[in-house]
Amino acid sequence: MESQKRPIHEQAGQAAHPNEPHGQGLYAKLNWLRAGVLGANDGIVSTAGLVVGVAAATTERGPIFTAGVAGLAAGAVSMALGEYVSVSTQRDTERSLLAKERTELAETPGAELAELAGLYEAKGLSPATAQTVARELTEHDAFAAHADAELGIDPNELTNPWQAAGSSAVSFTIGALLPLVAILFTPASIRIPVTFVAVLVALALTGSLSARLGGSKRGRAILRVVLGGAMAMIVTYAIGQLFGGVVG
Repeated sequence: MESQKRPIHEQAGQAAHPNEPHGQGLYAKLNWLRAGVLGANDGIVSTAGLVVGVAAATTERGPIFTAGVAGLAAGAVSMALGEYVSVSTQRDTERSLLAKERTELAETPGAELAELAGLYEAKGLSPATAQTVARELTEHDAFAAHADAELGIDPNELTNPWQAAGSSAVSFTIGALLPLVAILFTPASIRIPVTFVAVLVALALTGSLSARLGGSKRGRAILRVVLGGAMAMIVTYAIGQLFGGVVG
């Protein structure tokens, strides 16, 4: 039967929670979601600071729109490029480690079996049980067993730089649109306070979601992002007020 061909730890996990992601798949999904939330947060803060600074210097929508769109585009491209480079480096490292593991399994299978047993023994299994688990996992798929236990890598779920880049660009853009829309479609007399409030509410939501994904305290996470966003807008507003009438 199919279930008899699967490793012992996989059978137990799937029997208890058949529709629940486990291991690196869950870790990768949470990281992807967290990166999206952080990207949106960056888009909100950086664009809000930029448009509030310009709005402090002029009431005309043209300069505010130009600055906001330029900041959105530059930020999205920067985020995407940064994620692409970072994740590409991580993927290259993963591939290198997996290639090394394949070579070791081909050249010294006995030593690799002993190493795998030692890893499970270090996790708390008795020597006999660790040896049994290592042998059964090796018979099932030695490469996958070592990639998981030794490297913490799923060969079938390597990090994707294009996905990371696209996710960062999209999340940054979505976040950046909020302060841009808020400041452009609000009367000049109240556009800055309205934008200020809208941004802080959005940051509170992203902070709450980030805390939930990370399993941390919600109040502390919200306070951090809200205070940071407020400080960014206050600083750029002061700069706009200070230099807006000097240059031009």
